[in-house]
Amino acid sequence: MARTPSNMLPLGTMAPNFKLPDTISDKVVGLENIKGEKGTLIMFICNHCPFVKHVNSKIVELAATYQSIGIAFIAISSNDIVNYPQDAPELMKQTALEEKYSFPYLFDESQEVARAYEAACTPDFYLFDNELKLVYRGQLDDSRPGNGIPLTGLDLSNAMDSLLSNKPINQVQKPSIGCNIKWK
Repeated sequence: MARTPSNMLPLGTMAPNFKLPDTISDKVVGLENIKGEKGTLIMFICNHCPFVKHVNSKIVELAATYQSIGIAFIAISSNDIVNYPQDAPELMKQTALEEKYSFPYLFDESQEVARAYEAACTPDFYLFDNELKLVYRGQLDDSRPGNGIPLTGLDLSNAMDSLLSNKPINQVQKPSIGCNIKWK
């Protein structure tokens, strides 16, 4: 398993805008239309990565908690589907249904969105405030496939809780670790 860390985009960076096809609804959606009232979590994920498979249940659980209180969740897959056909849009939709994603799962075929966010790995998490300024980028928690640490979502949930309560978000943020984005 490759172990690629996040690039750690500078805090305060404005979320790059995008319009991408949602593999669940089969509609093209834009960030401005699906952002959250209080915050927006953008996750770069994919179908086949063991790191993403490891955290899928916790992502779904966190979405169930935080979407109802104003934080939008948006998942994006930017992998090259020629060399990684298991990440193709029709299989993304299947994964979203199987995993019970309650959020859009967008396909970034050109990989322009991943480049704009400087995404490096799957999963890669970016939390933006209500003005779409980056307030957190980093790991879900310390759990990784096979390391025996329980999956809690603590790092990300602490950041979302701080955002919602207008408290400072810890500036010490650990990079996410996962499979590298499969570039063309």
